[in-house]
Amino acid sequence: MAFILGSGSPRRLQLLAQLGVHPDSVRPPEIDETPLKNELPRAYCVRVTREKTEAVPAGTGDVVLCADTTVALGRRILGKPRNAGEAAEFLLALSGRRHRVITAVAVRRGDRVWEKDVVSQVKMKNLSDVELNAYLATGDWEGKAGGYAIQGPAGAFIPWISGSFTGIVGLPLSETANLLRAAGLPLYQEAAA
Repeated sequence: MAFILGSGSPRRLQLLAQLGVHPDSVRPPEIDETPLKNELPRAYCVRVTREKTEAVPAGTGDVVLCADTTVALGRRILGKPRNAGEAAEFLLALSGRRHRVITAVAVRRGDRVWEKDVVSQVKMKNLSDVELNAYLATGDWEGKAGGYAIQGPAGAFIPWISGSFTGIVGLPLSETANLLRAAGLPLYQEAAA
């Protein structure tokens, strides 16, 4: 049985290591992540995760894990910004407000799929122009849903969360551990030598 991580996220690799799980292979799937018309953020996140899981090639006994993290402001999905201008737009929309961070996780082994999604609430402080511009200059917004990562410099902008910190980072550990156990993958193993 091989364990395959269907994600190129270094954060997810680090979080899996906390469970003592080290993928035999990393295979980020290539899928269209465009939201469907009128698709709500939670449904979008779950659908994309399921599609990622189906897109990763694996043997029948292999365990595949995929996840997706979506930042939602009301019904609006804030994906990964295409450029600094869009990152600024996202951060200004989030500034001084609460928003949701949804992370869906799916684990596949053969024809069986185990899924879970976790919704966390996040409050971002009012950002000054100086803070916004300094943050954008770090480049930390690149490749991050909503244009920020709570575990990076933007953590200074987050005075309050309710939910799963690791879910906000990109992989809710408690739920992920339960899914991997259900699929028969042992946790807390030493890294392969």
